[in-house]
Amino acid sequence: MIKQEMLHMRKNTRAVLTTLSSDPGKALCGLEIYDRTGLLPGTTYPILLRLQTDGWVRAYWAEPDSADPQQPRRRHYQITNLGVRAAQMPSAATVGLAGLMRRWWPALHLQDDPSIA
Repeated sequence: MIKQEMLHMRKNTRAVLTTLSSDPGKALCGLEIYDRTGLLPGTTYPILLRLQTDGWVRAYWAEPDSADPQQPRRRHYQITNLGVRAAQMPSAATVGLAGLMRRWWPALHLQDDPSIA
C-alpha cells in the first residue's frame, strides 16, 4: 500500500524514484543514480535506504566485472512495482487546493522561487 505522505514527497526523493522508474527493469548502482539526479552521494544513499525500507526499491550486491579485478563490488538498486506506483502518484504541488491555485494563478509560483528576493 502506498503511504499517504507520498503526496508530500520531497523533490529529491521524487528525483531518485523518477530516475529508477525511467527503466523499471534495469538496476542502477548508486553512482549512476546520483549522476543522473545531480544529487550528492550523502543525499542519495539515505533516500535509497529509506525507499528500500518502504519496499519501493530493492537492493543487491552485483558481482565485480571479471575484466577489471580491481573494481569493487557495487550495490545495485531496482525499483519495485510498489515503487513504480509511488513514482506515478501526483505530488502535493499538483493536488488539492494548493495545486489548483498553482495551476490557475501562475504568479503563485514566484513565491516558491528562491532566486526572487
